[in-house]
Amino acid sequence: MSSLGQRIVSEFLGTTILLAAIVGSGIMAQRLTGQHIPALALLCNALATGAILPVLILMFGSVSGAHFNPAVSLAFALRGELPWRITALYVAVQIVAGVVGVWLAHAMFALPIWQVATLPRDGSDQWLAEAVATFGLGLTIFSCLAREPSATPYAVGLYITSASWFTASTSFANPAVTIARSLSDTFAGIAPNDAPAFVVAQLGGMLVAVIIARWLWRTEVFKRPMPESLAGPTAGLEGGTPE
Repeated sequence: MSSLGQRIVSEFLGTTILLAAIVGSGIMAQRLTGQHIPALALLCNALATGAILPVLILMFGSVSGAHFNPAVSLAFALRGELPWRITALYVAVQIVAGVVGVWLAHAMFALPIWQVATLPRDGSDQWLAEAVATFGLGLTIFSCLAREPSATPYAVGLYITSASWFTASTSFANPAVTIARSLSDTFAGIAPNDAPAFVVAQLGGMLVAVIIARWLWRTEVFKRPMPESLAGPTAGLEGGTPE
């Protein structure tokens, strides 16, 4: 069993790298494709994000569960698989690490470190999209854990890649990602005023996923000892699953 310190560092590193990949790939995609081909920029951004997730989950899943996502950590706390004290630490670290990841991406591309996003992402369609994206992420995690835990890293990466395209919001599906991206005035940004509604929608979507998953895959499944390497992205046990 990993120590608390190892878990916290694992969540910090994983979330930092995740945000650096999301924001950095958005910057690179926009630089290479220009301002007039947003579809190609989104494709590049989605592929980079979907590719890094399985790597990070495989890398850190056996240490912390590789959550990198407050909605996921809260979901496992609600399922009784992550103590609330550890959950609070995870969430705090994920939020801080997300901001650090954004700053790292800015530094790598010689951009001002401190930025405030100006890209608007508001409206009921965007909120519904975030609820759907996070709900789907939760079902992806819980279904894999119930039937095929080893498939979780790949299923999560594929789901996020797909959801980047089939949701109107491009699938943030992660409160830490949302907060961090509000501090990046780049392709991946979200205006700070629009971020709170995204977070509420994400938490709501994950809550519904927890309820539906418990009914679909039965309580007995969730009472089994959870493998240390992923209970989810987006993974759970007394200190584990994940975006």
